[in-house]
Amino acid sequence: MPEEPPPQPKWRKAAELSSLALMLPSSIAVGLFFGYQLDKLLHTQPWMLLIFFLLGIASGFISLFRGIRKLSPPP
Repeated sequence: MPEEPPPQPKWRKAAELSSLALMLPSSIAVGLFFGYQLDKLLHTQPWMLLIFFLLGIASGFISLFRGIRKLSPPP
């Protein structure tokens, strides 16, 4: 019979939850940064900023949903 993994300490669960709170804003910030830099480089204001802003939002939500699914208990 396979052994059950030892229970995780409560502080580890709190750290994982706090990282979830930072996923969406950090993804948006990275998208805005790269979009702004590409706009400056390619002189395409505001198109790259908008595209990478939307990609940052999408990436943030995908990461957020994956993290929530990983932390939620199995059915």
